[in-house]
Amino acid sequence: MHLSHALTHRGTVRAINEDAYLELPHLGIWVVADGMGGHAAGDVASQLVIDGIQQAVEHLQPETITLDILKQSLIASNRFLQQMSEHEFDGKVAGSTVVVLWLYQDNYHLLWVGDSRIYLLRDQQMKQVTKDHSQVNDMIDEGLLLPEEAESHPLANVITRAVGVDSQLDIDYRTDNMKEGDVFLLCSDGLNKELNDVEIERTIKSGNIIDSGMALLHASLVRNARDNVTCILVKNTPKKINIIDDSDKTIPIFG
Repeated sequence: MHLSHALTHRGTVRAINEDAYLELPHLGIWVVADGMGGHAAGDVASQLVIDGIQQAVEHLQPETITLDILKQSLIASNRFLQQMSEHEFDGKVAGSTVVVLWLYQDNYHLLWVGDSRIYLLRDQQMKQVTKDHSQVNDMIDEGLLLPEEAESHPLANVITRAVGVDSQLDIDYRTDNMKEGDVFLLCSDGLNKELNDVEIERTIKSGNIIDSGMALLHASLVRNARDNVTCILVKNTPKKINIIDDSDKTIPIFG
């Protein structure tokens, strides 16, 4: 069983919200997309990516969903956004980052393009389980930049991959075992621009996923949220246990 809670806000600076998200807990799928390209392009791009995934899986049963179905949805969105850029936006790029969390049986699967992130809180320790496709992250990998210098670097907003930008879409993928009690955070970079990983971890550990999500959004807004902010918290909870009481009534117990 999976519990989830999603929030999005345009922030205090941007005129519109170019983020979009998707919650399909009955299918074990959650998505965050962060559009780029400005008004009429960025918000269209992120919503198109979200709609593409939803249309690809909404008629399926959980056991029939595959990694390839999710990948092909993103590839189709990439192709369509390139056509839109050419024919509707006078060549202006309409692109979007995307992170996808797919939970099935005892495994989690991640797909991502761009610098939106997925974190995993396990046994009270949080780690980022996606890797940013960004200029500063490449510089960190090459030893040209320290991690703590990344957010303040002039190239901090430059991403190296996005849906809709290149003819060939390069999608990163990761899969691993899932544990009871795992908490996943999907977020656009508007969150981690305002809060560092230590602050994010402390906030997630401080309460349930609803309270933690609201606290994350509130903290980013207090710091003026220069970008749109979207976050989804997903918790892998214990399976339902049925207990028979003295009155012979079945009581569902949830973790």
